[in-house]
Amino acid sequence: MGDSRALKEMFTEDSRPRELAMKEGVEACSTAQLLAILIGSGSRGENVVDLCNRILLDHDEKLFLIARRTYRELMVRYKGIGEVKAVEILAALELARRCQLEDFDELPQVTDSKMVYNYLRLHMNHRRQEEIWVLLLDRGRHIFHCERLSQGSTTMAAVEVKMVLKPAIEMLADSIILAHNHPSDTAQPSRPDDELTARVQAACKVVDIPLLDHIIVCRSGKFYSYHDNERL
Repeated sequence: MGDSRALKEMFTEDSRPRELAMKEGVEACSTAQLLAILIGSGSRGENVVDLCNRILLDHDEKLFLIARRTYRELMVRYKGIGEVKAVEILAALELARRCQLEDFDELPQVTDSKMVYNYLRLHMNHRRQEEIWVLLLDRGRHIFHCERLSQGSTTMAAVEVKMVLKPAIEMLADSIILAHNHPSDTAQPSRPDDELTARVQAACKVVDIPLLDHIIVCRSGKFYSYHDNERL
């Protein structure tokens, strides 16, 4: 009976990251869960997500510190990480590094609201629930980071202003663009949309990070720009 209970606890939802990724998308996974997908399995008495959380904690939650390890160091330090798994982890982190370099060479530059809409469609067009995103821009108005802040129902998503400002402050953005989608395909903003825009704009002024626009994304090619409608 005890062994059965222990096994059941080891196979909780958190310990099945591959299923979560297939159900919700890889963006729904934590960093530990993404690592767990690469590793595949843990060791006796420690499920794979717990193992990955321990690896992250040992490296101050920084992937670049893990990337500095050799595959032999990972093997020696962590039971359950064999030669193949260690090399796979380092290979994945190297791919991520090279991907970042490619992005750095080709950062999209914001020229107008239509350009922003076309960029956002790639991230938001297929979403069935309303989501709120933020784009971080450098001084030349290049988009260097795009992040989903919240996910709600088919009609509403909520976000706190501090969630919008946190990545902007941490990553030293020179300006930001707020965005969310309307699964209903109605481009007109709602009263909560207006209220969120006003709150974010006021907070951005305090920290001297301008809010350039708030874009509402629809599937049918329609969008709404607060800037274009002279509401920012």
